Amino acid sequence: MTAVPVRFNPFTDEFRADPYPMYAALREHAPVHRTMGMWVLTRHADVRAVLRDRNSGVDVIPLALRRQAARLGVGDTERIDRLGSKSLVFTENPDHARLRALVNRVFTAAAARLAPRVTALAERLTRDAWHDGETELMGSFAGKLPVLALCDWLGLPEHLHPLVGGWTHDIRFLLEPGLMTAADFTRVRTVVDTFTAELHAVIDRRRAEPGDDLISLLLASRIGTGDRLTDEELATIGIMCFVAGVETTKSLIGNAVLALTAHPAAQDRLRTDPARTAAAVAETLRYDSPLQHTKRVARRDVPLGDRVLRAGDQVLLCLGAANRDPAAFPAPDTFDLTREPGAHLAFGHGLHGCLGAPLAELQARIALDCLLRLPGRLVRAGEPEWQDHSFIVRGPRRLPLAVETA
Repeated sequence: MTAVPVRFNPFTDEFRADPYPMYAALREHAPVHRTMGMWVLTRHADVRAVLRDRNSGVDVIPLALRRQAARLGVGDTERIDRLGSKSLVFTENPDHARLRALVNRVFTAAAARLAPRVTALAERLTRDAWHDGETELMGSFAGKLPVLALCDWLGLPEHLHPLVGGWTHDIRFLLEPGLMTAADFTRVRTVVDTFTAELHAVIDRRRAEPGDDLISLLLASRIGTGDRLTDEELATIGIMCFVAGVETTKSLIGNAVLALTAHPAAQDRLRTDPARTAAAVAETLRYDSPLQHTKRVARRDVPLGDRVLRAGDQVLLCLGAANRDPAAFPAPDTFDLTREPGAHLAFGHGLHGCLGAPLAELQARIALDCLLRLPGRLVRAGEPEWQDHSFIVRGPRRLPLAVETA
């Protein structure tokens, strides 16, 4: 294979602070290239095609977890393995179709009913976060809202609310198996066991006394004459709601606020026209995607340009790069509230598109509505610090914020 002038390298400080120059160079010079044992795709059309291809396997992470555990000599990973292999995001048909049918309508209906509760949470966090006109947004607001909203949505008891954020942070390591140590496996196994046991207790209580929470609604969900979710499947869904929905929603809120502080005219427009908040969330998802990468494995030979992805090859889909592709979006490096929504790939696409997308968008819209009602323009009170515990999620770890009044 001939040398290329640029290769994908997510391990530099420059990439973490701003990956988009590298993405632009990759799209121009090496849009389909092989590095680190995988193919890396950066063009919107290529990424979308693989996401739509039902012959692209989604079980990359469970397989990588088994390989990493074997490489490290880690045993007793059965619970971790089942969590991955039974999660909607990593299952193939017919299991995926069955789970999706049992879960889909419940998620959509339950998310819609959650709006008043998320609004109350966001308003309280907004009041509590600000001291002398300043706050650190990620710790005081953006990181708390999705945890508390999901606790409410699942009907978790109060004693779990301070715990699940930490548990979620630990379990998220499973999404990047190559970074895990033997100690990580031990810690995550303990957390998964604890979280699973707590969710089984909640499931038992909801079976005896149903409510309007997600677990109660999933317990009542049926296909045809009786197929339903098992308790293990219910517990897995509960855990994955947090694993998939906390860090990404936290980062979405942080990235949206960062974009609005960098584009004060857009922020002023939202203050005078709050109906544009949904457009601001959609544009943030495109402009600075919280989930930057996802993986697939080719199940058949796939030609892409002058390259051929062979059956069994791993493929890294750069969602953040695809969402800045000028072939798909005019002036892609411009944050534009008037852009037509809908073509971004921040939530994936096709069969395994993100089931929690409506809830993430709902929380981000409500968060921005609350923050933009503060009496003054949001401005940075210091430089953001980007999170460094994950290579697939992009968002600030710290974002000092102030309100600037005229």
